[in-house]
Amino acid sequence: MLSKEKNEQLTRVGPGTPMGELLRRYWWPIAPASLLGERPIARRLLGENLVLFRDKSGKLGLLEERCPHRRASLSMGCVEAGGLRCGYHGWVFDAGGQCTEQPPEPPHSTFKDRVQAVAYQVEELGGLIFAYLGPAPAPLLPRFDMYVWENAWRDIGHCVIPANFMQIMENSIDPHHVEWLHGYYATKVNELLGKPGPKTFSKKHIKVAFDEFEFGIIKRRVLAGSTEENDDWKIGHPIVFPNMLRVGGGGVYSFQIRVPLDDTHTWHVWYQAYRPDDNGVVAPQAEIPCYEVPIYDSKGAIIDDYVDGQDIMAWMTQGEIADRTQEHLGTSDAGVIMLRRMFFENMEIVKNGGDPIGTVRDPARRCIDLPQERDKFGASDAFRREWLQIGQTRYSPLKDRVVELFDGPAASPEPVLA
Repeated sequence: MLSKEKNEQLTRVGPGTPMGELLRRYWWPIAPASLLGERPIARRLLGENLVLFRDKSGKLGLLEERCPHRRASLSMGCVEAGGLRCGYHGWVFDAGGQCTEQPPEPPHSTFKDRVQAVAYQVEELGGLIFAYLGPAPAPLLPRFDMYVWENAWRDIGHCVIPANFMQIMENSIDPHHVEWLHGYYATKVNELLGKPGPKTFSKKHIKVAFDEFEFGIIKRRVLAGSTEENDDWKIGHPIVFPNMLRVGGGGVYSFQIRVPLDDTHTWHVWYQAYRPDDNGVVAPQAEIPCYEVPIYDSKGAIIDDYVDGQDIMAWMTQGEIADRTQEHLGTSDAGVIMLRRMFFENMEIVKNGGDPIGTVRDPARRCIDLPQERDKFGASDAFRREWLQIGQTRYSPLKDRVVELFDGPAASPEPVLA
């Protein structure tokens, strides 16, 4: 268990908090690029209310939501060639936050030159727009492989979860929950619905291990019927510090990105990439589709008949902020303990003026290949088929096309469990 003070330190993400200062040293996805159109959009990140826009010249901007003039929301502003015009009195701010026009002021006034809105850096990569809220000089936006693969289809699922991001991240470093939550529990849920239960998620964990690497922690396991020669142990998959899990297999891969909107809400992004492991040719993708993942059914109950819905249920039922003063950790929680230690250690590094783990400053790193097992659970094709049916991908508008990508146009549009 943690003390109340340590739990506060681990979960408070606003400006000036130890965790908030650490998290501001990283780039965060703030919106799918496809959501940004002719109007600005209001966003929230790390406890700050912001407005995102792309001006008529194509330049991205991210400003504090409240206008420096009379504090009206810039989300009701008008996008123009040189920036964003406040809808209240017409003041214009460029992407760097500089006020460039003040129509009601006298023509000779230099007042505008002395007005600066809070502005943050933004970049687009792989269909997502990323923001950096920390001090200069900003690190480089990491070009992780799935964002820059040329031979792949992608889609972006997302939803807002009313829970602190830390309990979501701790789930990622807890392999034992897979066989219970996504195996035993999922089987019981599906039996009640008259559907078959999962196969590849039900195998018992014989051995687990966690190894620190350049960008976080590698999670490895040996399942019943497998050996240390299997990919799950020899390669494993990464938890990318501070906010991302990389999962998948059989040509279907996913970044689960946990974005703290504030202390009690997390924007969860499922960034999926589909690429045959045999390097088969994938047709060009005109655009990356974006879709919302539902949390509740029509009766207001949490949807728990698929993998990510089960996770969401576990995260939310811990409360908005899990009370770690009341928990009882066992030896099977070694990964959770390791992840917490990594957060506390990197808070101290930032406090002392250093770069935290995973900071990228070398421009030569054009593609960062992350370790990832290919033959997931020793059953690559079976895993892919099951994931397409009971994973988050069920909501993707690309689902049928993905089945066709791997199995050919004659395949059934609904994959059958192996």
